[in-house]
Amino acid sequence: MYNLPEKHTALIKQKANELGFFYCGISKADFLSEQAPRLEKWLASGLHGKMDYMERNIDKRLDPRLLVDDAKSVVSLLLNYYTPEKQTDPSAPKISQYAYGQDYHFVIKDKLKDLFQFIHDEIGEVGGRVFVDSAPVMDKVWAEKSGLGWIGKNTNLIHPKEGSFFFIAELILDLELSPDGPMKDYCGTCTKCIDACPTDALIQPYVIDAKKCISYLTIELKDEIIPSEFKDKMDSWMFGCDICQDVCPWNRFSKKNTEPRFQPHEKLLHMTKTDWYDLTEDVFKELFKKSAVKRTKLEGLQRNIAFIKK
Repeated sequence: MYNLPEKHTALIKQKANELGFFYCGISKADFLSEQAPRLEKWLASGLHGKMDYMERNIDKRLDPRLLVDDAKSVVSLLLNYYTPEKQTDPSAPKISQYAYGQDYHFVIKDKLKDLFQFIHDEIGEVGGRVFVDSAPVMDKVWAEKSGLGWIGKNTNLIHPKEGSFFFIAELILDLELSPDGPMKDYCGTCTKCIDACPTDALIQPYVIDAKKCISYLTIELKDEIIPSEFKDKMDSWMFGCDICQDVCPWNRFSKKNTEPRFQPHEKLLHMTKTDWYDLTEDVFKELFKKSAVKRTKLEGLQRNIAFIKK
């Protein structure tokens, strides 16, 4: 016989799978005592660059009970975005594949709302909130605690059967569920991600200097000019970067996603280097109408393209 936490956990995991999440794990909502000193050291070292939001709400970032009253469980979910399709012009400026399709914030939030409604319908008046990279939640840490993988030397969550090309989302609930345990770290002696990073952003295993990360430089950094020290080191990336994932041996297990809204815009993949250099407002709006790339705006993308132009 199931006890209630086990029964509710099974119901939630089954529904999550029906909604397209390929993994769902549970952890107890509690203070992240192990992570606290690491986060404080990372921030004190200035490795977050100009991401000032990382310095705010540290108490909430470390304790989900400050985000949801009487929180008891964190439900972590993984949604695949991997696609084997690539941009056809190998010399063209590159976009991280997570941004090929529609903005993941909206796609995932729709699914989370459906899952939350299911919980209300099947279990009752459960209090909680849904999160998609939009609040002070340490999603990789919670996913690791929930047994959905380990945080690798490239600081990404890695699942032994799926690799790392997935989004992470959470529900924090005032519902007691059956927690899963963490899995071991399988990075071993491999340093492919560290060796491949062209800007040396991975300053040591499991530690990233965001100020040197191509994703940070092309998305988070809002300055008019990218620091000249990175000239000719960007490997033609104009929005995000997949290098440390592309070289990770665990990503040989990545499978094509089945979410229609994540399928790449056909014109996007066939843009030539010249097309990108001549990018207009109209083409930008057509390509990125519902894309995460919109956050960098045309001016930001043009800044990045000009910086990597050869």
